[in-house]
Amino acid sequence: MARRSYSLLQAPDYVRHSESEDDEESAASVSSENDSITTNDEDYHPVPDSSSSASENDTKTAVEVERLMEETVGEAADAGAPGAEWMSRSGNIEWFPTAEETMRYNPVPTGITPGPTLYAVTRISTLRSAFDLFVTEEIIQLLCTYTNLHGRRKCENWRDVDDVEMRAYIGTLILAGVYRSRHEASRGLWADKTGRAIFRATMPHYRYAQISANIRFDDKLARPRCFRNDKLAAFRDLWEKWVARLPLLFNPGVDVCVDEQMVGFKGRCGFRQYMPKKPAKYGIKIWVICDVATSYAWKMEIYTGKSGSSREVNQGMRVVLQLTEGLKGHTVTCDNFFTSFSLAEELLRRKVALVGTIRGNKPELPPQLVQLRQRKILSSLFAFTKTTMTVSYMPKQGKNVLLLSTKHREPAVSDGEKKKPAAILDYNKCKGGVDNLDKVVGTYSCRRKTSRWPLALFYNLLDISAYNGFVLWKAVNPEWESAKTHKRRVFLEELVHVYTHTHTHTHTERGCILYKQAIKGRFWHD
Repeated sequence: MARRSYSLLQAPDYVRHSESEDDEESAASVSSENDSITTNDEDYHPVPDSSSSASENDTKTAVEVERLMEETVGEAADAGAPGAEWMSRSGNIEWFPTAEETMRYNPVPTGITPGPTLYAVTRISTLRSAFDLFVTEEIIQLLCTYTNLHGRRKCENWRDVDDVEMRAYIGTLILAGVYRSRHEASRGLWADKTGRAIFRATMPHYRYAQISANIRFDDKLARPRCFRNDKLAAFRDLWEKWVARLPLLFNPGVDVCVDEQMVGFKGRCGFRQYMPKKPAKYGIKIWVICDVATSYAWKMEIYTGKSGSSREVNQGMRVVLQLTEGLKGHTVTCDNFFTSFSLAEELLRRKVALVGTIRGNKPELPPQLVQLRQRKILSSLFAFTKTTMTVSYMPKQGKNVLLLSTKHREPAVSDGEKKKPAAILDYNKCKGGVDNLDKVVGTYSCRRKTSRWPLALFYNLLDISAYNGFVLWKAVNPEWESAKTHKRRVFLEELVHVYTHTHTHTHTERGCILYKQAIKGRFWHD
């Protein structure tokens, strides 16, 4: 049996039908001994047709049409029998080379207004109140309780930390991040000649070091029995109180992104990960879903490694389904670690669309998509089911990009120089939500060098809280500091001013004098 092949059209230079009825039939049904091509007005993707008989004129027409299409996109992969579907490698999914059997995608309304929730809007009156929505009074009291408990056990001269001093301590951490002194020793920040007066005015260095050494997030001796085998037990109570606040305060837009965040840490940790492609190769992995438009972290989940001896199956699917719980009418963008055909079907049942790259070794894909022989550079090959589209795009020789989408149902290709499919353009637009979150958080990060993984997570918690608070504040007050380009730095500086100013006025007269001198010396930048 002769093997048949066809080329997919992806450029605007399509083969048009003639106006006469005879010419339409001639262009619609063209065959030769080895090739047959079908086109119509609505679908320019040629499909093999075995119904027409071979003739000399038909053969010439077929050769001409094939030549034109090869100039546009090149030859595609082997298409199999005429008119037959493409079966997946697993043999249980029928794919088709055209979108004739595919239903139109009609997104349902999300039912929510993107931006701060009514709960958040009614509670944001000052800049500090936006940050306090995340680092609540309950969290501050938890920090004070366990820090004082541990301090009394370990330090003979321990003086209890109250909520004002704890906020001042948090303020010094954020201020160190504003000055980008992450790798600078804390003693240098408090030095008389080379340091900054605002740190000395807030609290003595020995007190800062004492709190840093004794800050705790639970009582290890009174830890519940059910938490004794929990790898995250030392941070679980604080984490669950904080992470529950994230979706309560913000409604994401239509596009959301799921990816992993890496909190850099090289010390001892039972669930430390190694990811060579991340800026911090060693650290603690956190699953994150964020709003694409603002990079607001909407939900987060710490990965603590394997729960047992066996490896978790379909981990990416479980993570996406957990993080998207409660969403409807949204589009989730993720990379090939998460994407699968079963995930796409489950999300559709929940009225959520999926756009993501997919690995070529997935058994649910037809073998034609991963076939690179006789493919031209910048060519695209599509496959469809009733609710899903997959595209294989070849950006350079010997390499293709595979993408699966339940949002895109047509073989649309851009008119740009690289002729990228529309689905890939949408993916590139939305894939960087979590990466952008890492970038903006890392710019003014309060992370300090530490050998304790709970403290590394606490620093990251403060960074995310400060950024999310800034997103809420700007949404509620869009005209705030509109003339300045470094609004987030101004937000952090004013937040630190409120936290540290309260502490210096409450505790010592000398501290108040030093604080005024620091302000007068313009340690705060306009």
